[in-house]
This record gives sequence, C-alpha cells and structure tokens, in this order.
Amino acid sequence: MMDILLQEDSIISPLGFSTSENINAIKAGNSGLQFHANSRFQNGGFYAGIIDPTFLADEFSALGDAKKFTKLEQMMLLAIQSVLNNNKQIDLKTTALIISSTKGNINLWDNPQNFSEDRASLNSLGKIIQNFFGFELQPIIVSNACISGGLAVAIAKRFIQAGKFDNAVVVAGDLVSDFVTSGFQSFQALSNSLCRPFSKTRDGISLGEAAAAVLVSSEITKGDNIALIGDASANDANHISGPSRTGEGLYKSIQQGLKEAQLSASEIDYLSAHGTATVFNDEMEAVAFNRAGLNHVPINSFKGFYGHTLGASALIETILAKHSLLNNELYPSLNFEELGVSKPINIIQNLVKKELQTALKTASGFGGCNLALILKKINNG
Repeated sequence: MMDILLQEDSIISPLGFSTSENINAIKAGNSGLQFHANSRFQNGGFYAGIIDPTFLADEFSALGDAKKFTKLEQMMLLAIQSVLNNNKQIDLKTTALIISSTKGNINLWDNPQNFSEDRASLNSLGKIIQNFFGFELQPIIVSNACISGGLAVAIAKRFIQAGKFDNAVVVAGDLVSDFVTSGFQSFQALSNSLCRPFSKTRDGISLGEAAAAVLVSSEITKGDNIALIGDASANDANHISGPSRTGEGLYKSIQQGLKEAQLSASEIDYLSAHGTATVFNDEMEAVAFNRAGLNHVPINSFKGFYGHTLGASALIETILAKHSLLNNELYPSLNFEELGVSKPINIIQNLVKKELQTALKTASGFGGCNLALILKKINNG
C-alpha cells in the first residue's frame, strides 16, 4: 500500500498565525486561554482561547476584503492559503478539498451581520472555500463531533489509497460561539479556571477557536516525511454526550489502527490524547490506554494551550504530533498537576528532546465516536 504523507501545514490560533508560531508558543509555555467576562455565566465569565477579530481581519486583508467573509471563513481561508503558498505545483483541478467543522458559521444564527441566512450551513461554507481558491472537485464535508478534524485526514488517506485523487487539502475550524458556550454550560462542563487535563483537580473544559490545514499526498519528498500508516474509528454508542466507562470505542479504534500500521503498542513512542479535562473523558481515555498497553507511553493533551477547539482540535493536534516526530520533541501537557485518573499514564510535564519514530493521535466525541491515527517518520534519500 502506498505511503500517505502529511506535508505542508498551517495553524491559525490565538498562539499565532502559522505552525511555527504555534510551536514556539508551546515551547515557551504560553497559553491562548484567557478569562472572558460574561454576566450570563455563574462565575461572571469563562476561560477560552479566542482570536482577536481585528488582528485576524488585518492579516486577512492581504487575501481579500474581510467584510465579505465571516470570522471562521477568514481563519480557514488563511490556513489554506498558507499551505498553497508553498505548493505552487498543486493542481486544484484534481486536488480534493475536505472541510471539517462541528458547527461552522453557527454564530450567524444569533448575529447574521450582513450575511444571507444560508451562510450558516456547512454546505455554504464548503462552497465559499471552494470558489475562493478555485477547487474543481466537489468539497467533502466532515462533521462528526470532536473527531472531525482527524477523521478528515483519515478520509483523505482512504480516498488517495483508493486512487480517487493524488492530493487533498484538509481544513478544519470552529468558533467559540454563544451556542457552543451555552451548550457546555448546560452540561456544567466548563471549567471554573484554566483547564487541567488528567489532573486530580480538573473540573471541566476550556473552549477555544482555531483553524488548521494540511496537505495530504502520496508524493514523497526528499528527507524526513511523516506518513499516516494506520487509522480507525469506532462508535461505542454509549451516550449522546457521555463517554463509555470502559473506553470500548477508543480501545477498538487503537487496536484496529495498530493492526493496519502493523505495529504493537510497545512500538509507539508518543501519544497525543484528546484530554478535554472533564472528569469522565480523561478517565475513559486512561482506561482505554491501559487496556491497549499504552500506559508507559509519554502522553500529553494540548487543551491547556488551545482549549477545546471542537472540530479543529484533532487536526491541530495531528499537525503538532507530526512536528513532534520531525523535531524529536515531546511537548508538555500544560496545567497538569497531580494525576487524577484511576489508571497509570505517563504524562509529559516538561519539554523533552527524544528520538521519535512513531506517534498515536486519539480523539473522542459526542455520540460515542472515537478515532485513532498512527503516524510514522520515514526517510527518502
């Protein structure tokens, strides 16, 4: 089977408007989370990672008139443009466009601004992005809760291996909207302070907004490449919002991903967890990781840096896992304190330089969906 590679990428977030800016911020221990005052919330507000709209519009002005595009569209278009800038050879007539988001422009329901009503639909979002760059193939929309960004990469891999196309641009994005914050508040799932994944004192998530894009290709370039060598998704159908107590769906995803990659758990060098910092999610992951024999593997969650960026989270974290392998660096799990799950896991607490070859990225979401991606460093010449 041909190698499927994760090539050029870009992250647009409160930590910066490029992947390199984001990684430098992570290495410096900087978080994009801040307190945002709002009288509708019990504690007078909430912690979240929100992009400054004025700064975003200024950055977008090099591409077009910011007033003609929503905040989410600006974020996603900037991410794709960054990828295309360094890949002039890509033929947009035969390159797939795969778009991932959980809620898209849902903020327009509350404040339509000057946009038409249909602009809030994911289909409309796809058309806007397609037409802006001139992609000729019909966009593929992926919206499967919080595994969406990673699942979009897996879908790109499967289509390329099936010979449907040679390249795909995968983009993901979501906003911190009133709809999303109100929903998590109703679950009593928002943290009263900065989120603390896997910690004993964790009390919920911090939300975030971001966009990311990556070129997925079968074309190997000279030097180190990162290949997606295994992927699997499974739904445990446990609950509309609560994860399985046994981690069954995540465990099955990991097992099937390892099987396709022809690797054992002992051969995984690094694990990028979903790590939302809710009581039940982190416990479920610890159970699944132990069932899979991964309790020894260095693990982190990036939610302390970004908050939970919903449909963008798994793509952002896949990109960061890619660069962990390329840079031979393990990034810390920000805000971690004392371990607060029932099964032992190996949390990364400081920046570590270490020779790395393989990584496992996992994600889970509402409705019982789970995903595992296996990445491997390969060298061409």
